[in-house]
Amino acid sequence: MTINKITVVGAGVMGRGIAYVSALAGFHTTLVDVSQEQLKSALTELKGLADKAVARNKITEDAAVAIFHQLHTSIELEAAVQATDFVIEAVPEKRDLKKHVLETIDTHAPSHIVIASNTSTISPTELGSYTKRPDQVAAMHFFNPVHRMQLVEIVKGLETGEETVKTIKEIAGRMGKETVEVKEFPGFVTSRISAMVGNEAFYMLQEGIASAEDIDKAIKLGLNYPMGPLELGDLVGLDTRLNNLKYLHETLGEKFRPAPLLEQYVKAGRLGRKTGRGVYDYSNDGELIKK
Repeated sequence: MTINKITVVGAGVMGRGIAYVSALAGFHTTLVDVSQEQLKSALTELKGLADKAVARNKITEDAAVAIFHQLHTSIELEAAVQATDFVIEAVPEKRDLKKHVLETIDTHAPSHIVIASNTSTISPTELGSYTKRPDQVAAMHFFNPVHRMQLVEIVKGLETGEETVKTIKEIAGRMGKETVEVKEFPGFVTSRISAMVGNEAFYMLQEGIASAEDIDKAIKLGLNYPMGPLELGDLVGLDTRLNNLKYLHETLGEKFRPAPLLEQYVKAGRLGRKTGRGVYDYSNDGELIKK
């Protein structure tokens, strides 16, 4: 089956990024969210992203225009998945929410299509169990920022079929991504390492070992990371990072216990770039305010 239409469910940081690379790759893409405001915000952000890409000669002006001919938005999940060839679920890492969304997708989407979840921690076997097509469900884990990061992790559940993996690989390839296949285990490969590094950075900040700026600078220049762990946490969302750590703590033990300072930031609403403040201050139209 030739895949031309992709539905991305969830217009948060990851969902909008996935929709962008999907449309850029030539797929007719529908971005779905319960919030019309979230969808408007996504389109505004993606227009800015496309404009920057043109200015930097990453894409042509024609390609930028084509993105928004290919990309549409909807608040009607049931209707959006009825007329699609492939679904990528990218809602927040909350089991009850994913269960509701996947059950809805399964009920209304054509029976032959694959459902991929952009989960970074939750078992694809569990996610597959929320549907009547577990052989057609797998994790398709993108990385933030989606338009820059080359990797997609593919994680099979217990009943995931080889045709499902083949389909996901093909779509990722058309989006310009490299893939790795990972055995199902909490946190997979990248989220497990990233969560541990980010959590340890918060413990170091809490203990006053160094400033946030110097912790990030040390990791970038000393370990050759493209972005410091605290900067990355702000980009991903500290609430998302905390949810991931809570799951890993529950499944893998004490070494993933969230730093109390991280929990305080989330309670205070300091979630990172999306709220204007996290570890760093972004109140100047989302730009980092340097000290």
